Amino acid sequence: MTSITFDSTNVDWEKQQGLIPTVVQNHLTGKVLMLGYMDQAALEKTLATKQVTFFSRSKQRLWTKGETSGNTLDLIAIDKDCDNDSFLVQVIPNGPTCHTGTESCWSDGNAHPFIDNLTKLIISRKGQSADSSYTASLFERGTKRMAQKVGEEGLETALAAATHDKEELVNEASDLMYHLIVLLEDQGLSMADINKNLLDRHNKATKS
Repeated sequence: MTSITFDSTNVDWEKQQGLIPTVVQNHLTGKVLMLGYMDQAALEKTLATKQVTFFSRSKQRLWTKGETSGNTLDLIAIDKDCDNDSFLVQVIPNGPTCHTGTESCWSDGNAHPFIDNLTKLIISRKGQSADSSYTASLFERGTKRMAQKVGEEGLETALAAATHDKEELVNEASDLMYHLIVLLEDQGLSMADINKNLLDRHNKATKS
């Protein structure tokens, strides 16, 4: 795993009585997963083990997320805010994060809610009558047609960029994104799979 650097010298431990509010975010999807608190020992253990560890206010001890459930949080990056009194931790979650068994402690913690909602809408169109929507018609016409549309939209996106037509580039890139999500869903994949692959490539490149 790529080494993680974090400058903790200016963290304002005094302001928060030794506990720093820590927002946990899914590195692949941007979804906000949970809020915890870190003291200096929890921060040090998190950086040393690459497993997110908090200070439990109820148990009054260090608590590594997933130590009983197995739903650990693999550390990808950590940052502090402009006032040096809160942390943003980016992670790869291993299973649901919330103790209730859900992905997030919030019903909608998405960083890109429209893309997520669009994906859900696309999924809901599968199996519907072809004349009910354009998306349903794509699913009915099959993988080859979906792949063809991705190719067409990719070419049109490239042409818009080549002619420096920014408005058209945004339009064509939007069409490309939509058709790509449809094709990925047809193949049982999602944008999260693409994000993970990009992260894996990045980690391999930084190690070489």
